[in-house]
Amino acid sequence: MQSMTAVEKQRSIGSIQFLPVNLFASVMGISGLSLAWREANKLLGTSTVIADVCGILAIAMFIVLGISYLVKWVLYPQKVKNEFLHPVMGNFFGTISIAILLLSSVIGSYSQAAGQVIWVIGAVLALVLSLVFVARLLKGNYNPENMVPALLVPVVGTLDISVAGGQMPFPWAHEINLLSLAIGGFVALVYFTLILSRLIFQAPLPAGLTPSMIIMIAPFEVGFLGYTNFEQRIDSFASVLFYFGLFLFLVLFFKVFKKTIPFGASWWGVSFPMAALSNAALKYALYTDAWPLTVIAVIVLALLSIVLLVLFVRTLNILFNGKLLKG
Repeated sequence: MQSMTAVEKQRSIGSIQFLPVNLFASVMGISGLSLAWREANKLLGTSTVIADVCGILAIAMFIVLGISYLVKWVLYPQKVKNEFLHPVMGNFFGTISIAILLLSSVIGSYSQAAGQVIWVIGAVLALVLSLVFVARLLKGNYNPENMVPALLVPVVGTLDISVAGGQMPFPWAHEINLLSLAIGGFVALVYFTLILSRLIFQAPLPAGLTPSMIIMIAPFEVGFLGYTNFEQRIDSFASVLFYFGLFLFLVLFFKVFKKTIPFGASWWGVSFPMAALSNAALKYALYTDAWPLTVIAVIVLALLSIVLLVLFVRTLNILFNGKLLKG
């Protein structure tokens, strides 16, 4: 039997023109997992090997996805434009800026200078995207059916500025972090209310968007991390953010994780919110030094690790069987 030609192999895998931008959420999730295992080292004394492996994997994935999406932009600019202007998919361009910000923390563990440069790039991109997407929404005549959890992604990206750079040494970083908390906090609160209203009073989300419901916990857990990193303390306000995000996760978990929902790249939408919850739980357990919180932190970390392993394996499976990059 003759081996497949390069063209046949390309056709079997699919075309890069169908590479979805929401796949950058995988970098967010695995970066978050790396940071969670590094936090677990402080609480549980676990090895940092898993954190290092996940960090290297996240960096490699970002490079591969970044180059691939740039190629898509060069070869199929209209496809990228259509994706950016789409009322739902366009919001996932925020995953790029969040991935960069999280990678700044991952890389910052090895090189402070490199981490700081990457943080500046991510912060600028996150602020620009938040400006673009909020302005787009305020044009009016927005279809209420498109008021979905994905709208939170570019806004949550601004909260990640303070998550990754709460203690940056630059003299202007303090005000940038305050700006990020202001934008992310207030806009996310408005969006959350509108999204909740849509979920209550409109038709249920399509199956492909159902996993994105977990994104609704992100403003609270990312807000907890950003606020506590900036203030360098955990107070009652931070505790309220953490506990409501945890409660919401329990509510949404059984609505999202169902065998009836088909697998696709959109499933990576659950990864970073869960990673944020895991990092928040570990940090809060370290602060309270109470065994119930430690148990919760361990359970969430284990669940996150299992979910991301399954997502990674299943994504490779649909990539090589041609389902991921087919229109």
